[in-house]
This record gives sequence, structure tokens and C-alpha cells, in this order.
Amino acid sequence: MRKYLDILIWTGILCLIIALGSIAAEQPVHQWTPQEKEILKSLWIDSLPPMPSDYSNKYAEDLKAVALGRKFFFDSRFSGNMKVSCATCHPENMNFADNLPRAHGMGTTKRRTMPLIGVAYSPWLFWDGRKDSLWAQALGPIESPVEHGFSRTQVVVVIKKYYQKEYERVFGPLPEIDEDHLPLKAKPSQEEPVALKAWVNLPEKTRKAINQVYVNFGKAIGAFVRTMMPTPSRFDRYVEALLKGDIDRASRILTPEEVNGLRLFIGKARCLNCHNGPMFTDYDFHNIVVQQPSDLPIDNGRADGIVQVLTDEFNCLGPYSDAIPRQCRHLRFMSTDVVRYKGAFKTPTLRNVAERAPYMHAGQFSTLHKVLHFYRDMPRDVRTPELEHGSLTDEELSYLEAFLKTLSSPPKVYKEGL
Repeated sequence: MRKYLDILIWTGILCLIIALGSIAAEQPVHQWTPQEKEILKSLWIDSLPPMPSDYSNKYAEDLKAVALGRKFFFDSRFSGNMKVSCATCHPENMNFADNLPRAHGMGTTKRRTMPLIGVAYSPWLFWDGRKDSLWAQALGPIESPVEHGFSRTQVVVVIKKYYQKEYERVFGPLPEIDEDHLPLKAKPSQEEPVALKAWVNLPEKTRKAINQVYVNFGKAIGAFVRTMMPTPSRFDRYVEALLKGDIDRASRILTPEEVNGLRLFIGKARCLNCHNGPMFTDYDFHNIVVQQPSDLPIDNGRADGIVQVLTDEFNCLGPYSDAIPRQCRHLRFMSTDVVRYKGAFKTPTLRNVAERAPYMHAGQFSTLHKVLHFYRDMPRDVRTPELEHGSLTDEELSYLEAFLKTLSSPPKVYKEGL
């Protein structure tokens, strides 16, 4: 009897040791130094500053403009085949990003669709930063032959036919334009000589009137896109619990593997070099020497974008901007070093990154797994300083991937009546 009692006692002690060991092993997982907590707080969604003002768009906060912009965003009548809207490449049910290697509208573009959630915080739009406001960004795809395949002249006609009352409630009376005698394809496009000739032959007064309506169309869409914001993810709830000292709750939000990935992210993987702040982006441009697809020409990225944004008639300093020059600091003082930025592309946000494969500016990688291995296995002789990192094992890459999946959350966006 004593023998069996001893066995039971030692079995109980062994179970207790195992349990305590397990607790001891798990507890440090969720313990962070004060310095680490400050870093985590800097990535927390509640650390987002107030949304920056768009001085170039005086309608940016106008709810009537937002509501009208939402309608424009989803309306496929603003396209050459009546089938393409902004939502074609930015579908709401996919967090306003598609799942194609390269965006497809009237044709296929040379780049991946960029995410729109939280984009109002970015001073530059598109992979190359060729636009400096949401409203200017909205106008580019409309006249692109491979996106909407439309013209600003046609935009005016559609607005007058279907949206006149709503437009005038926001922007005032539509200008007097005889649309019955307008060459509908007219637009200032160097790629389309016939359309360009038709545009140049229009009276200057008519061109200015068309441009103003077109700009207002973009400003309404820009006002709507500003409302697309991220909501707290599991990562954010984890940080909130840590900052409140609620380790028990924190341990139920992220797994040890996910926390290991977070430690790597802010530590030896050095992801913070480019993916920092609450939106997990530095809003800058980097050449990470990713190979261009063989069916595409060389893409100079930001180097070309610098020239384009400086010469854009719709930039912050242009005639259609509502800003005064001193409010356009981002444009006035931006780096114009085209040599430095050759082949560089914008750092995208990592929020919802797990939901929007494929990755890179032309959809070069189909999975996060491949992206992480690309960074890990990059030859040292081609790494720029921001791409340096510690040695990472396959297991550690799996931890990083697990962490990145904690950044997903449904977006918050304006819906009329809600």
C-alpha cells in the first residue's frame, strides 16, 4: 500500500513540476521590457495621430461629398466598356484590394493594385508616388487606356446625365457646356493622338470647365477614400492588454508562436527599418532588388514618379488645388534624387497583409512565405542598409508569418445612412 502511495505522491509532484515548468515557460513569452513596450505602443492602432488635413481638397471632410464620392467609386458608367469602376480593382468585400498579380480593368496594367485602407495618412500615392493627394490619385486611372479607358469629357457628360442634382448640392452649378457637340474622347493624353487633338481643338474656356468638373469628381472620390480606415486587429488588442498590465488576457489573444514572430519583427529581423508606426510603413520608397517580371519593361519606380508628380497639373501647387503654397510642404521639400530612387517603390502598409496576396509591385510573390524567404535569402552584396537583418531560420520565418497574420481586421468605411 505504501508503495502505491509513494507512486501517487511522486506522480503528483511530477505533474506539478511539469505544470509549473509549463507556466514558467509561457509566462516570459508575454513579458516585455519597458523599451519594447514603447516600440509596441508605437505600432498600436490607438497611436495613430489625427488624420492629416488635405488642404488641396476643401471638400475632404464634407459628408455630402463623401456620399457622392462613394457613388462615383462604385459606378461602372465611368468606363469605356461600362463594366469598370474603382471597385473593380478595389472591391469592398476584399478590403478594397484585389487578388491579381497586376490590376486589370479595360486591360492589364504593369503593377499590383495598392491597398486603400488608411491611405489618407500617406503623402504619396501609387507605387511610384506620382500623385500627392487622394483626389489627384482618383483621376489617373479614369483616363488610362488599360484601366477605365474613359475621358474627362465623358465624365462631365455622365455627371450631367445621372448626378447633376447631387453634384450641384456639393459643388454648385455645373458649367454651361454643350455636351451634344463635345468630342467625347477628348482628353490631354500623349498616348492617344486623336483624343489629344480633339482636346487641343476645344476652346480654352471649355477645357477649363471640363477640368473643373473632372477635378470635383476626383475630390468627391478622395473624400470617400479618406474614410477607409483600419480597425483594431488581434495585435492591437494584444498591445492594449499589455499596456494595461493584463498578461492573462494578452496570453489568450496571441499564441507563443505569434509572439515569437512579433519579437523577431521588432528585433533581429529588423522589419521596423521600413515597416514602422501604426500603419506599419515609413511611407518612403525603397529598391529591394526584386526581379521585374520577364514580360514587363524595366520599371524605374519612384525615379519616374518624382518627375510626374512635380509636373502634374493636379498636384498640391497646381491651379486646381485648394491649398496655398506653404501648405504643400511635402511637395516643395521632397527629395528629387532620381538616382537614389531608381527602381524604388513605396513601402505598403502591413495591415491586412495576409489578406492581399500576391505581393510586391508587380505581384512577383504568391505567398507571404515566399516574401519572407526572399528577404532572408537576399545576397549580402545587394542589400541596402535598411535590408540588413540577423540570421533567420526557417522556423523563425514561420513565426514572422504567424505574427503578420495577426494584423488582419475588417476595414471601417463610410456607408450612407450608417
